[in-house]
Amino acid sequence: MIHVTPSIVLDEAEITENFVRASGPGGQNVNKVSTAVELRFDAARSPALSESVLHRLRVLAGRRMTQDGVIVIDAQRFRSRELNRADALDRLVALIREASVAPKPRRPTRPTLASKKRRLEAKTIRSRVKAGRGRPSGEI
Repeated sequence: MIHVTPSIVLDEAEITENFVRASGPGGQNVNKVSTAVELRFDAARSPALSESVLHRLRVLAGRRMTQDGVIVIDAQRFRSRELNRADALDRLVALIREASVAPKPRRPTRPTLASKKRRLEAKTIRSRVKAGRGRPSGEI
């Protein structure tokens, strides 16, 4: 069991890992050893996630989530399989943890009287500056 938050616990059976060869520099190690991890988590069918968390997760995951609701995370930062597995899992947990926090609702507020006065004074000053830029009157 993977504890994401006190209320969200993922079953390890919901996560599948596929090991592939990493791209980039690394010499013979890259050509021989499959150290990169492709982690897949079916968020749409997970009983641990509520509808609101799933909706926020869909927005946060972006193109990392497929049309079917499967989150795919590729990890190839490290040269060892174990570190890449831990990195991919940490990134998944961080993503779900971020999606589990509901945004604070915005309460509309009105501007204060002092801020209205400051705004109008700034407009008056700016208007005088612009008015003073015209051609001088009376001189030819």
